[in-house]
Amino acid sequence: MAHSNKRVPMNHVIGFILSLAMTLVAAWAAIGSDLPVRWVIIGIMILALLQAGVQLFMFMHVTEAESGNGHVPWNMMFHGFALAGIIVAGSLFTMSFGFDHNHGGDGGEQQHEQQHRQQDHSGH
Repeated sequence: MAHSNKRVPMNHVIGFILSLAMTLVAAWAAIGSDLPVRWVIIGIMILALLQAGVQLFMFMHVTEAESGNGHVPWNMMFHGFALAGIIVAGSLFTMSFGFDHNHGGDGGEQQHEQQHRQQDHSGH
């Protein structure tokens, strides 16, 4: 059997530990802290941006020499961030203005059921 000279990829280990730590801090801020909601949201957004940076530099090898002398695919990164921004903005919009399932706006379904019950009992 041949002896392999593979070493542990420390960049990946450090990136994983940093990502895990930031995720745990964000979860604690959302679940267990007594901070105001505004500060929780701001903190989570900052942690998300930091974690995106860790992902790009530790896992996606953005600045390695093997990628063409440190060539960074800015076009693809811009479109990725734009798509992520659109998804986040749309999610926040939907959650903030709460589109409920009451299409009549006045409890039309309940009124319809009450009218139906009254018609059933009025004939007996």
